[in-house]
Formats: sequence, structure tokens, C-alpha cells
Amino acid sequence: MLKKLAIALLTVCTLGITNTQGQKNKTFHPKEVWNDTEGNPINAHGGGILYHKGTYYWYGEYKVGRTILPADATWERYRTDVTGVSCYSSKDLLNWKFEGVALKAITEDSESDIHPTQVLERPKVIYNKKTGKFVMWMHIDSPDYSKAEAGVAIADAPTGPFTYLTGFRPNNCMSRDQTLFVDDDGTAYQFSSSEENQTMHINRLTEDYTQTDGTYVRRFIGMAREAPAVFKHGKKYYMLSSGCTGWDPNSAQIAVADSIMGEWTVLGDPCTGPDAEKTFYGQSTHVIPIQGKKNAYIACFDMWKKKDLQDSRYIWLPMIPNKQTDGFTIPWHEEWNLNIFKKK
Repeated sequence: MLKKLAIALLTVCTLGITNTQGQKNKTFHPKEVWNDTEGNPINAHGGGILYHKGTYYWYGEYKVGRTILPADATWERYRTDVTGVSCYSSKDLLNWKFEGVALKAITEDSESDIHPTQVLERPKVIYNKKTGKFVMWMHIDSPDYSKAEAGVAIADAPTGPFTYLTGFRPNNCMSRDQTLFVDDDGTAYQFSSSEENQTMHINRLTEDYTQTDGTYVRRFIGMAREAPAVFKHGKKYYMLSSGCTGWDPNSAQIAVADSIMGEWTVLGDPCTGPDAEKTFYGQSTHVIPIQGKKNAYIACFDMWKKKDLQDSRYIWLPMIPNKQTDGFTIPWHEEWNLNIFKKK
């Protein structure tokens, strides 16, 4: 009897594990652990989303292992060893399949920009229709953050493997927190925190998206903005960003421009609800235009755990157009799904 009971309990437990792993996400739960389709926590920090041929691809910092604070640190530059850039795929933005490490750290060359001892942050991927290549840009740095460069890698498929090409300072200027944007005419741009993070540079890229072409502008001069996330709504361009307070949260800001390299106007903090003044304890990383829905965007934030970076969480929230300010609001929701856009 006891043997049968034990078998029955084992069967129930096993079925429970299977159901947990196979259970589909139906709603977003900001700040909570977000599992992939295999039941493992999604590991894609500081990331960006690419939509390609009916599938969303999420790329991010693949953080594995313990978080350390270097003994010579003069500020809170907590870090994990560089492992690489992860890739996840999804059809619905809720359920993500782990596709593997799309760009792996180069362990055999201690001089490599992406050796485990170095810094790799904020990977973003865009697709070049002319070359058929997927192009990844990222912030690469030395452990003391003095290098301040952009790194570039390419691949033939969205899931990789990506081949690392080179690292450099765009237009010979510092480049730290960064993102990419492709305009309707196919021209690509890199936005990066430069000049010791005090000014944002907007760098136009070459036709193959692997270099800057020498044309750039300085914007948000002396405003100390980082973590840029850029998107287009109608005929206007928007940038969501954070202040510079290390790993600690601060107030988000959204800005608008009529042309991408023109003048930008800061509209203010778009967040509303509890802890809005601290961006809900998150930091911007990307804005997703939702395919098939008009005026529907998701603001993506990282909720950093500076002493355990692997356990950093994600805060994804709806962005609602605000006709009065010509901008957007980002309201807090403990739980929500894409049906929220049908009500607007």
C-alpha cells in the first residue's frame, strides 16, 4: 500500500513539474521571475528586441555566476564574468524559447574585447536588408570602464552564431550605454552615452551597419542621460532614457524630435503610479512596437540587483500615447496583457 502511495505521489509530482514547465504565460507580471518555455528564468539583461519574419528575438547580457565588486573599485561597478549574449524567440511576446548563446565570450584570447574578464553590456541587433546580415552592436569596456567603446558582431541568422568583428570609439568618441535604430528608409543610427556619460551622441552608420560613417550630432548636452531606447511613432522620433546613478534607479525621461538628428525636446517623466519617480525601480533598455496593433508599444526596463546581477528582473509595461503632451504615459500594472491596447 505504501509503495503504491509513493508511486502515486511521485506521479503527481512529476506531472506537476511537467505542467509548470509546459505552462504558457498569459499575462505580464513585472518584477517577478519570468521563465522561458523550458521553465528556466529568462537571462537576457540590458537587452533589445528584433522583429523578423513573424518572430520576435530578444537579445541580452547572459549573466552566469557570482557577482563581484573588484577590490580596486572606486564606485559600485559590480560585475559578472562575460559569458556572451543570449537569444530568445517568441511569437506572442509572453512565451520565450531559449535559442542559446548567440555570441559567446572568447575565452582563449585574453586580449579579446569579449574575454570573460572584460565588460559587455546592452547588446542590440538590427537586420540589414541589403547585405542579409544580422548586425549586433554592444557596449564593450575594460573592467575599470576606461575603454568606453562599441563592439560589432555579425551573423547570417537571427539566432547566430554571431562573429565578433571589432571594437572602436564611434567617431573617436566615448561610447557606453547604447542602442540602435533603423529608420524607414533603411538608414541606421547608434545612440550612445558619450563624453563621460554627460552627452548623448547620435551616430549615423555605414550602409552595412558595421561602422559609423562620420556623421553625428551631440544632443542632451550636459544632461547625463543613459540607457537610451528609441522608437518612431507616426512622423516623430522618441527616446526613453534614464539618469546616471550607477545601478540605483532614478527618474525616466522621454524626449521627442521631428527628425532623428535634429533638435530633441524633453517632455518629462512618462511613468505614473507607485514608485514612478524611480521608474518602478527599473531602468530603460528598449521600446517594442507591437506588430499588428496600432499605437501599441511596450516599454522594457531592467530591475537590476547589483549584488546578484544574474537574478535581475524585467519590468515590461504598456506605453499609452498622450495626445495632450505629444508624448506617452507608462502606467504601472502588477499584471496585464496585450488586450489593454484594445481599450485605448
